Formats: sequence, C-alpha cells, structure tokens
Amino acid sequence: MIRENGAMRYVALLRGINVGGKNKVAMADLRELLAGLGYTAVTTHLNSGNAVLTAPESETIPSDIAGEIRDRLGLDLTVMVRTGPRMREVVREVPVEVTDPAKFTVAFLSAPLPTGLLASLDLTPYAPDVIHPGERELYIEFPNGLGRSKLGPALERLIGVPATVRNWNTVTRLADLAEQE
Repeated sequence: MIRENGAMRYVALLRGINVGGKNKVAMADLRELLAGLGYTAVTTHLNSGNAVLTAPESETIPSDIAGEIRDRLGLDLTVMVRTGPRMREVVREVPVEVTDPAKFTVAFLSAPLPTGLLASLDLTPYAPDVIHPGERELYIEFPNGLGRSKLGPALERLIGVPATVRNWNTVTRLADLAEQE
C-alpha cells in the first residue's frame, strides 16, 4: 500500500542471521540500522532477520540494507525485499491448503527462476518434500519438518538462485505487519 507521502511498506528478509549461533544481530540493532537508513515505522518479527519498514519506493532497498550491514556489522548477507502488497499476494496465492503451518514454508528468491527449471528437476530423492512454484517464491511442503529434510539444505544448489525460507506462520504475520504502520 502506498502511503500519502509516496512511501511504501516493505518486508525485508535477511538470509542467514542468528542461525546456529552465526551472524548474530540483535533485533534492536537491526531496527536502529534500518532507521539510520531513513526508513520509518521499522519493526522486527522474531529473531531471525524479518523487518517491516516504510520507505520511498526504490529498487535499491535490498542492496542498501546489505551494504549498511556489511559496513556497520561486518556481515555479508543476502537481503530479499517484498512490498507489503506483494506479501499479501504471496499469502493469497498459496497453491495448496496449508494443513500444518510449521511444516509449510515459502522460499523467497532473490531473482525469478529460469523458465522450466522446476519441471526439469528430479525431486524424487527429496520426497516426501514438495515444491510448488510461485512468482519469485517457492511454496514448499516439508511433511517431516525442515530439520529432517534433504531438500532444505540442497535448495539453493538445485535452483541456482539465493533464497531465504520462512515458515507459513511467519509469512502470514509479516503480511499482517506490512499492512500496519
């Protein structure tokens, strides 16, 4: 949703922070860093690199955030950004019924997949996990949980595009937060 001042709500998804004790970033520090970039109404969700912010429309937000994190915190992270309206579409466009939100995820991609890539992949070795394509997202079912999955650790190698994964509860909460200010 575009605000009166031409600004837009965004969801920033930082890949690989606070995972397994690596790349530790306190959410208070992340909020301060984002506010320092001039973003407003900054909030974070959980301790895993999810932020919602308001900023003027710009395609450089991911690189601006990644650059500031590199300069101030010394971490080289990939940052995926979606507009608030796009996050709501991600929720609306879910291709299957979500029966267990803890075992259903969305992989947010840094770029669209090459046409036909998913159809060409042999995912048999990764069963029972299932991938459903989206626009710049993949909806992934992990019936045995992500922690026991063979697909989770192999995802980026298979698709050739940086991605960050969030469970369904987090995705829906971020979509809700992006509609608030």
